[in-house]
Amino acid sequence: MVSVCSVAGAVLFGTAGWAESNTCFQSESPTQECLTKDPTTRTLEGMGFGLVAGIGAALGATWQAKRRG
Repeated sequence: MVSVCSVAGAVLFGTAGWAESNTCFQSESPTQECLTKDPTTRTLEGMGFGLVAGIGAALGATWQAKRRG
């Protein structure tokens, strides 16, 4: 459960970080952060956050299942 949720979170948040970079570069008035932050770094940060969020979701779901069980 933890593995599946953490991988899913990493993929989803990594994709969101990558998409945010693309949107930022296509904007009419990109921010300074957008211009200076590496898209790879933004994607990796998103993946890291997604990994942590996925682990948290899996632990919460497991805890709830055990409580009801």
